[in-house]
Amino acid sequence: MATPLSAAKFLAALKAEGLTVVEVGDWRTHNRNSKGAWGPVHGVMIHHTVTKGSAKTVAICRDGYSSLPGPLCHGVITKDGRVHLVGYGRANHAGSGDDDVLRAVVAESALPSDNEANTDGNARFYGFECENLGDGEDPWPDVQVEAIVRASAALVRAHGWGKDGTTSVIGHAEWQPGKIDPKGISMDGIRRRVAERLEHAASWSRSGTTTYTVARGDTLWSIAASRLGDGARWTEIAKLNSLKDADALAVGQKLQLPKK
Repeated sequence: MATPLSAAKFLAALKAEGLTVVEVGDWRTHNRNSKGAWGPVHGVMIHHTVTKGSAKTVAICRDGYSSLPGPLCHGVITKDGRVHLVGYGRANHAGSGDDDVLRAVVAESALPSDNEANTDGNARFYGFECENLGDGEDPWPDVQVEAIVRASAALVRAHGWGKDGTTSVIGHAEWQPGKIDPKGISMDGIRRRVAERLEHAASWSRSGTTTYTVARGDTLWSIAASRLGDGARWTEIAKLNSLKDADALAVGQKLQLPKK
């Protein structure tokens, strides 16, 4: 449980974690505070946008829709890894979720299945919307996934929440029944990478990796065999890139490879 960071401290925490931050208009005072509480906060929630195109995505997340006014999150993480700040305070991102999940987040214990929608999440979570169609096929560039990890770690670090990052960072699908986002990435993989970051200073960057562009016919096994000399190391590539489905590679997708 924590009082929300000031807008200045929120911005500073993100920048300290090495993120490229874009401040959009009056983001510091753009919120839905008139409609209800903002805080105490307990964690970070990750979403996908079901949109294509960074400019369009940022505009929608800032302004919302006629039926759901913006801001729809605090930050928009576009495919290039930039974090666009569109609002601060109460935002229409989490909706009603499961009180058992909230209690688990507060207690920093294992998350139960979400089977109820009886608790206001907009007051309790920071929210990041991530540019992705959410169809399970639209790729998640590693630079974008790394930004999700860094943004999440920044807030866990700033609040001193569970230092292993296992339950303070959740997906929308883990909060509200019927939701599927962020589809295409593993929240367990995100949490493992958050935990890894929290073992180091905020300025830390993973070193010793190389980037590989997926070609037609590639599999994780073939990439591991040709680039690392051992096909069995495909599991390392999957873990490094937080791949939920090891068979779902897209031509042109960028992968980080571990040291040979």
